[in-house]
Amino acid sequence: MTNATGRAEWRADLGRAVRLFRAFKVEQTDPDRFYETLAGDSAEQLAQYVDVRGALMLDIGGGPGYFADAFRRAGATYYAVDSDLGELSGRGEPAPGTVLGSGMALPVADAAVDICFSSNVLEHVPDPWLMADEMVRVTRPGGTIFLSYTGWWGPHGGHETSPWHYLGGHRAAGRYERHQGHPPKNKFGESLFPITVAAGLRWARSCPGAELVAALPRYHPWWAYGVLALPVLREVVAWNLVLVLRRR
Repeated sequence: MTNATGRAEWRADLGRAVRLFRAFKVEQTDPDRFYETLAGDSAEQLAQYVDVRGALMLDIGGGPGYFADAFRRAGATYYAVDSDLGELSGRGEPAPGTVLGSGMALPVADAAVDICFSSNVLEHVPDPWLMADEMVRVTRPGGTIFLSYTGWWGPHGGHETSPWHYLGGHRAAGRYERHQGHPPKNKFGESLFPITVAAGLRWARSCPGAELVAALPRYHPWWAYGVLALPVLREVVAWNLVLVLRRR
């Protein structure tokens, strides 16, 4: 089967969920495998909502270039903004077309891009919904906003300090440092913040500048999407929330 763009149909089936989970298990030991898998899947998932071929695309928190490679292969004209020079240099020199800047104050004009994308960044900024508003601002009318983030109350909410984050972010960070001999990369209250699924749904449904097209648990098979209708359970089992919006 093919989608509206004429490309092979992407399917949120159990096999895809298993592939992503297996890649996730080696994030620390084989980051190339994990991030290449995630970036490729993200390009295919985004293509279900918009034709990326020839689109001017801005990635907030693009990192060291895995997403740049995937989206350029898909045909997008890709640029990125990232606030962390260390992340940008993870594979050497920052990828061409990357700008150092804050997601909460994007150095981009209003209505400048066709697609604004962000993967797993919102939980790392102190005011995530300001960043989300900025993503809407820079997207042209009719353009697409795609953002996803890891919910705090999910199994990976504390990132490398999980599952001890359930006992408190600062306590989990302290335990990690005692056991590993160095502080975690994602420091609670500095570069990692508690963010809920409910807050994302509330922002998306009330956003005056964009219409919500889809909200779904990113890594789940389609038949598990219904967990978002369960207010308390979704915070734990949704894991990662995707919001797709169309700019008004």
